[in-house]
Amino acid sequence: MDRDQLVMALASVFAGITVLVAVLGLVYQPFLIVLSLPFGATAYFMWFQASGRLKSRSRRRVQRGDARERERFGGFGAGARRENVRENYRRATASGARAGGTGRTDRAPSARSGPSRAEAYRTLGVDASATADEVKRAYRSKVKEVHPDTENGSEEAFKRVNQAYETLTD
Repeated sequence: MDRDQLVMALASVFAGITVLVAVLGLVYQPFLIVLSLPFGATAYFMWFQASGRLKSRSRRRVQRGDARERERFGGFGAGARRENVRENYRRATASGARAGGTGRTDRAPSARSGPSRAEAYRTLGVDASATADEVKRAYRSKVKEVHPDTENGSEEAFKRVNQAYETLTD
């Protein structure tokens, strides 16, 4: 028997006990109505869990909290990178539509656009003919050198290396 079916069966048993005790409370002793409340609450929470509503509500709450933390604190995580990639793509397609489809505009590139591909290869210390695996290896070794938590690390150098890697992997 499936676990959810078992919990649903138990919830229905508790619901039956609730109804029975409440009816007995109405007929014989009003105190029994108060006694039926914990049985009713147990039946409700078991049904809530077995129906999957508890899981979906918890997942939504966690996702909402993660988004709020990313907005508040930023960071180097994958979530922030994905948002930047989407924003850069949106800007590139919007500017291409305005400039007749060439993707070029008369204004200077934004500060968030990152290094050129040649600068990115120089930053990571690989040739322009490097494979994706070589770029990944170079990125990982550079990150180990310049990470802000290391002794000789620098946050600016770390950001440059990350931007270079993003440029080459996009």
